[in-house]
Amino acid sequence: MDVEPSVMVGSDQPSPWWSVGRYADRKPFLTARRAITKAVRAWFDEQGFAEVESAILQVSPGNETHLHAPRTEIIGNDGARATRYLRTSPEFAAKKLLAAGEAKIFEFARVFRDRERGDLHLPEFTMLEWYRANTGYDAVMADTIVVIAHAARATGIGRFSFRGRTADPFAEPELLTVAHAFERFAGIDLLATIANGEGDRVALAAAANARVRVTDDDTWSDIFSKVLVEHVEPNLGQGRLTVLFEYPAPEAALARTKAGDPRVAERFEVYACGVELANGFGELTDAAEQRRRFAAAMDEKQRRYGERYPLDEDFLAAVAAMPPSSGVALGFDRLVMLASGALRVDQVVWTPPAGET
Repeated sequence: MDVEPSVMVGSDQPSPWWSVGRYADRKPFLTARRAITKAVRAWFDEQGFAEVESAILQVSPGNETHLHAPRTEIIGNDGARATRYLRTSPEFAAKKLLAAGEAKIFEFARVFRDRERGDLHLPEFTMLEWYRANTGYDAVMADTIVVIAHAARATGIGRFSFRGRTADPFAEPELLTVAHAFERFAGIDLLATIANGEGDRVALAAAANARVRVTDDDTWSDIFSKVLVEHVEPNLGQGRLTVLFEYPAPEAALARTKAGDPRVAERFEVYACGVELANGFGELTDAAEQRRRFAAAMDEKQRRYGERYPLDEDFLAAVAAMPPSSGVALGFDRLVMLASGALRVDQVVWTPPAGET
């Protein structure tokens, strides 16, 4: 009698991921991962990028409200203890390298996030991140489309598919502003709820109340996120890639605002089959403004979660010294998942998260 390879004989518990049968099921996805990594690395090399390897342990893991990082403690030779965090992104280190004079850099970075696990999320994953100094963010938008096409070409896949949606990675991408997406898919005039770079919570709540459930505790950003997730994202990357750009200023994060229109920022995301693959910025170089944004985000994190992360003063100094730049963070595991035909990101990583089978 044949025995299902994912189940141990005499037990109803799944066998370890490294059992021969289960590993054989994952091996084609890992072979695809190798091919994609090789192709993407070769493209960056051809474009004159320097591959870097930045430190994982950081004084601050990032200062965004809803990102959570594992923490640890290091002990010096004198026995003194210091708190460190596992990075949620290599961004802080990369911008220090830009300030040091690097012009074109990329990294296959191991990053870590608490409170994240699902078909599209892992607590430890690979982020492909790259930066161009003295270049507008339209250039890194174009880079992103090329990188995705190289991944698809490396595996020979013709179309991406996920949960019943498909996208042609070689077709001309759809370019869509966030404001137009909110108007098209939710009937909301998003820019009418923004003034002086700040969101008008009352105005957005009134506009969105018929589309999403709005609670008294929801901020402007909460309501924005609900509409984005429930009504906009499912419609993106259908048939072809979508580049969603000009994010509203309250969601600028580490991006600069658009010259001539402070209501929006030079931030974009790329979607395929409703899956967010990449998040890019025309990078903010105003250290005082970056400090203000970080402080506000940490105040909100403290209110919501009872914790806050320190500011990396070295990073803020580098922001003031770095040249005008643009950068992108791409979820490499998600890209491999789509380009290999896998159903979940844990199928395309060499070793699943510790403690999982």
